Amino acid sequence: MPSEEQLLERHNVGVFGPLEPAALAWLAPRIPLWMTPDMLTTIGVVGAVMVFFGYALSAYEPHFLWLASLGLAVNWFGDSLDGSLARHRRIERHRYGFYLDNAVDVAQQILTAVGFALSGWIRPDLCYLALASFFAMSILTLLRARAFSTYQVTYAGFGPTELRVAFIILNAVIIFFPPTPFALAGWIVTYADLLSLLWSISMLTTFTILMVRDIARLSAEDPTPPARR
Repeated sequence: MPSEEQLLERHNVGVFGPLEPAALAWLAPRIPLWMTPDMLTTIGVVGAVMVFFGYALSAYEPHFLWLASLGLAVNWFGDSLDGSLARHRRIERHRYGFYLDNAVDVAQQILTAVGFALSGWIRPDLCYLALASFFAMSILTLLRARAFSTYQVTYAGFGPTELRVAFIILNAVIIFFPPTPFALAGWIVTYADLLSLLWSISMLTTFTILMVRDIARLSAEDPTPPARR
């Protein structure tokens, strides 16, 4: 009998549409036989460590942001390809892979947020608000997977890959157009701060709307049974 993870319907329709699946389908058969999905997961973690140091060191030299961007590319390669390789070789370990992928994602997002906070390009409090917003959406995704048997990776066409690309673009913009602080309603911010705040607000708004909608749906589908006497 298939496990619950095998029965999950995966929803991953991002801005890049079929480009990412096509790229992964092309790469998977070309990965050397000695390389395993777990090795690719490790490569993804190495990429996340590069992101952390790239952001942290950019506080002293902005061009370290290029290292952060390279780390994001390395992270995408390992994190996105490990599951594709397992499926291509038909060696999936559904429960193990599901657990490992989501657990590693938590560590990677912490590294990114802390690195960005140390960089000084975005206020630390806004970095950690963005991290909390990401975790809220991650938890919601896991709750919805359990309740509706659908593992939704993207929301409004935006998922982990799109987020990496957004970070890479932001890194380049910061290098060529360094953020300049300005006063806004008595609050000293930069355009990078405002972008981070806007992203957090959009995530928390999405979380709230989906949570309310899902609770209403579950209440209708799973009504209170008659009281026993």
